[in-house]
Amino acid sequence: MPEKRASGKPKSPRVFGHPPRRGKTPLRVGLYARVSTQDQQTIPLQTRAMREYATRRGWTIALQVKEVGSGASQRERREQLLEAARRREIDVVLVWRLDRWGRSVTDLLATLQELEHLGVGFVSLNEALDLTTPSGRAMAALLAVFAAFEREILQERVRAGLAHARQNGQRLGRPLTAALHTHQVRKFYRAGVSKAEIARRLQIGRTSVRRILAK
Repeated sequence: MPEKRASGKPKSPRVFGHPPRRGKTPLRVGLYARVSTQDQQTIPLQTRAMREYATRRGWTIALQVKEVGSGASQRERREQLLEAARRREIDVVLVWRLDRWGRSVTDLLATLQELEHLGVGFVSLNEALDLTTPSGRAMAALLAVFAAFEREILQERVRAGLAHARQNGQRLGRPLTAALHTHQVRKFYRAGVSKAEIARRLQIGRTSVRRILAK
């Protein structure tokens, strides 16, 4: 049986779901590179690899975003790419790695679904995830399953934590910050200070002052 040879055809610049472009206008790509504050030296590595990939695909780099952050929840500059997608200024988002883009599986899925709704492709180099292809979109469906699983785990942990706190006699809900000023509230009130002025001086709510004095 003859050995099957690899096709040597270059990867198509087209994005799955986009209609064919007249005049072979190149697709516009937005690059997103993110590092922690302790790992800023990898920014050139990320951007170089993404620029080379975009060149191989025949894409035009319309926007390049670099973000430095120390927390998992910090993705402020990522919004620039999403806004560009909403304004139809880019056709593809290209990232170095999935964890650079999404804060969690749920967040990742939400942004990918929005990009799909906008008709904007998404490519992650390290995971070889290419949502500009039918097989890549099938992978996105698997991400939805993992996102649901992640939500269930978090909810279960919260319920278990609350149950454990109740068993140990811990008070749940907001801390009783106003109650710490009970003695001062009553002292001011006996001195003739109005309730509004007491609230202002102690920086607590008027309702809290009235509740303390009503006891």
